[in-house]
Amino acid sequence: MAQTKQQIQSLLADAGAKPRRRFGQNFMIDGNLVRIVADAGQIAPGDLVIEVGPGTGSLSEELLARGANVLAVEIDRALAEVLRKRFAQAGNFTLIEADALMGKHALDARIVEAIGREKTAGRLVRLVANLPYNAASPLIVESLIAGVDLLAITVQKEVADRLRSGPDCKEYGTLSIVAQLLSRVEVVRTLPPQAFWPMPKIESALVRMTRQDRLGIHAAAFGTFIHRVFSARRKTLRNALTMAGVDADKLLADAGISGLARPEQIAPADFLRLFEAIGGEAEIPWWPVIIEMPPLIG
Repeated sequence: MAQTKQQIQSLLADAGAKPRRRFGQNFMIDGNLVRIVADAGQIAPGDLVIEVGPGTGSLSEELLARGANVLAVEIDRALAEVLRKRFAQAGNFTLIEADALMGKHALDARIVEAIGREKTAGRLVRLVANLPYNAASPLIVESLIAGVDLLAITVQKEVADRLRSGPDCKEYGTLSIVAQLLSRVEVVRTLPPQAFWPMPKIESALVRMTRQDRLGIHAAAFGTFIHRVFSARRKTLRNALTMAGVDADKLLADAGISGLARPEQIAPADFLRLFEAIGGEAEIPWWPVIIEMPPLIG
């Protein structure tokens, strides 16, 4: 059963803890919504489910009840101790006490290893979580790049809008493009501030992302490429590419994209064509740098 606000407050008080803004902690206190989040994960018994920011374990308990093998990742030491005590007898619960992100753009190696084991065995991997607000975007992208098959996550509504946004929208950008080339994005429902404690000042949204990978091993390099293009989003593509020292007209012609277009006007599929055209151009001086650099999605 999902925890009430009073139960969460009691658990925190017993642990000498309180919600920490630096970790983006807002605890879900609506039991019906906890079940809806778990439903969105489409969990089958025995599935590996990664939960980032489990807090006091309300969603964890629901996932365990559905037969999931839960890999919980909690950065807060006090909350990690709460989780150890609550699930000490649960054989299908594993806790990693750490930041899920190594730096800003790589998952903790233990998470990557767990995903790799499941994928090698031909099993699906899910991420079901009330994501910390301050780390949602990189966690989403890095999870998809690492091979997670389905994400059912609560995020700020602003992040949800960015994930599903299209060209010529103010929310459209790097996150929109990379997410849509790695997955099918659905906003299941919006969540009111009253569903959480402490109550945030903004609405949240439950988002389901089902893996549809069109980038393969080049996902990280593509993320870096898009970030660089959008750093000059007010320039035309021709000008941005020319400034980088490439034959912009040839590349744009090969990709079938107008040189007068600006980045916020270009659809994800068109960016993919441009990326592929650049990849085949041996004379581009910064292409090897893109391949070697980590993604710059934030």
